[in-house]
Amino acid sequence: MDALFGNQLVVGYGNKKIIDHQSIHIATGQITGLIGPNGSGKSTLLKAISGIKPVNEGQVFVNEREIGRLSTKQRAKCIAYLAQSPSVPGDLTVENLVKLGRYAYGRGLFGRDQDAAVQVQQALVAAKVAELANRPIDALSGGQRQRAFIAMTLAHNSPIIMLDEPTTYLDLTHQLDVLNLLRQLNTTAHKTVVLVLHDLNQAAQYCDQLVCLQQGQIVATGTPHEVLTEQLLADVFQVSAKVSFRTQTQYPQMTDYETLVNR
Repeated sequence: MDALFGNQLVVGYGNKKIIDHQSIHIATGQITGLIGPNGSGKSTLLKAISGIKPVNEGQVFVNEREIGRLSTKQRAKCIAYLAQSPSVPGDLTVENLVKLGRYAYGRGLFGRDQDAAVQVQQALVAAKVAELANRPIDALSGGQRQRAFIAMTLAHNSPIIMLDEPTTYLDLTHQLDVLNLLRQLNTTAHKTVVLVLHDLNQAAQYCDQLVCLQQGQIVATGTPHEVLTEQLLADVFQVSAKVSFRTQTQYPQMTDYETLVNR
């Protein structure tokens, strides 16, 4: 069953098309990764299917409702979107940041709605930042900051979470921390997760489905096993690599990278 469906989407900026008549299915209860070279349209597609960026042509349906017909608050109850480099005042505390995630429910930042308080606390705990609730955003490490923003998206209490490059600018430990958190939210809270990733080995390990883009076109969809082939790496990413499969998990692992492009 699809949590979201984008039908023949055309998305661009001015007269320039970034996504050109592409359709995408996002399966309910799975983690879907958008992969592809820089400039292939991953972030633009994510913004389009989240409703952040209007499409020029086509329709996006979430729970069988056309997203373009939903109000901002209605859309936020369906989809929580986290931009690549969100900006908030540095002195804002983690708890007050997470309270902003209750926007869709019409409560002010300092409202005293009991249900909102419960949702905020649950989001803090789920994202493992409850002990940081009173700390200002500027005092957090990169990994803590990203988990705080994920807590804000959880406060939406929406079934779909979309994240644009959530591991960017993080060291390896914090990258894995964020990805393990998203996997936990997927398995325990049954969140449908859609994210843009650059690291193909991480995409193979953490995603159930992959959508690969090249120059605004979806060129491959399926499981990591189906998508991440040596031929695709050569054709799309212009690299030669060895693709093998881990015995226990059976997700592909890419090694021995060599560029096929003379720089």
